Amino acid sequence: MRLWFAWDYQRHFPHQALSAIPFLFESGNIATSLAKGHGFGSPFRVDTGPTAWMTPLYPLLLSGIMRIFGVYTYQSWVAAVLMNICFSTLACVPVYFTAKRIAGTAVAAIAGWLWAVFPTAILQSFQSLWDTSLSALLGISVVWATLRVVGSKRPVAWWAYGVLWGAALMANAALLSLLFVLLGWAVWKTRDFRNGWLAAGMVVLCCLPWTVRNYRVFHAFVPLRSVLGLQLWVGNNPDAQVVWLGEQHPIHDSSERERYVRMGEIAYMKEKLDNAVPYILTHPGHESELIGGRFVMFWAGGTPHPFADFVHGRSVWFRYVLIFNLCAALGALAGIVLLFRAGSAYAVPMAAGPAIFPFAYYMTLSLPRYRHPIDPTLMVLLAYTIWRVAVRPGKNGTARRRPS
Repeated sequence: MRLWFAWDYQRHFPHQALSAIPFLFESGNIATSLAKGHGFGSPFRVDTGPTAWMTPLYPLLLSGIMRIFGVYTYQSWVAAVLMNICFSTLACVPVYFTAKRIAGTAVAAIAGWLWAVFPTAILQSFQSLWDTSLSALLGISVVWATLRVVGSKRPVAWWAYGVLWGAALMANAALLSLLFVLLGWAVWKTRDFRNGWLAAGMVVLCCLPWTVRNYRVFHAFVPLRSVLGLQLWVGNNPDAQVVWLGEQHPIHDSSERERYVRMGEIAYMKEKLDNAVPYILTHPGHESELIGGRFVMFWAGGTPHPFADFVHGRSVWFRYVLIFNLCAALGALAGIVLLFRAGSAYAVPMAAGPAIFPFAYYMTLSLPRYRHPIDPTLMVLLAYTIWRVAVRPGKNGTARRRPS
């Protein structure tokens, strides 16, 4: 399905456009800098020097593709899309086994099929060259690994768990919000503090080279990424709106880009942070409107007015995407409630993603791709809800259909 949609997508655009435009955002610009031998930097299409705009894994993968197939070529776009499709498709494996561990093969099969036909997963694999599909794969993989590691006393299993977390953070720093909950839950369930510290140590070791590089380059402590100040400011200022269209961002605004170059990345981000925090604290009315709108956008798949947009939707496909996203959100909420009511041992780790991960985006910006690292978890929870609605466990633990 992903290959067919990607093939259909490229039929509607000139190959010359696809060879350049998808690469002209931060991840593609950094990858271009790497491929040309200029190092990890220049996120805005001009030479601005080193950056810690994002963690390095995905730009490094993109730069490898560019070194093989060329910078700004159609062949590089095809290879990057195929890589994203592989990541998105592989996510079916941890989706299946996570659901199987929670409620058995039937729920696992439902979850796998939901992920296969989930429209956001299909679209994100080819419409933009970000870490989105890779983050979805690693996000659900750390959930699966968390459920698995509680059954193991072997140090090698916890070592591998820590390495997996390190890879996830090097792909998407936002997953850090789940590390403490999932690792803490695994340690609490096993009371295995030695292996817990081993896993935590491996996470630190995986991230340490990047942190050391940032300190050497910027002479400042930047453990993962530097962009929080700007994200807060563009989402929370006197002109901010729920739907962000790129205003006041250096990649779109030449005056902001000049200021970024003149001040340097760290000083620029600190200034934006110092401006954003007082505004958030002193404008509760505007902030309530912004946060509420971003909450709706996050769970509706990118629109702050889902019901009006459904009525006036541009196409059947648009309505399908909107309905699927709303069902995923509501079904996941129901799944969390049902897991807690059933006394499931896995209720806490399955609830962590939907409950904790979105808060950073309620406070900054809400784009459809920002939810994608937890979308596979939503599919598992939605599958569990569907199964519980259609089937109820019998006395011996087997499934039994509800009477018609």
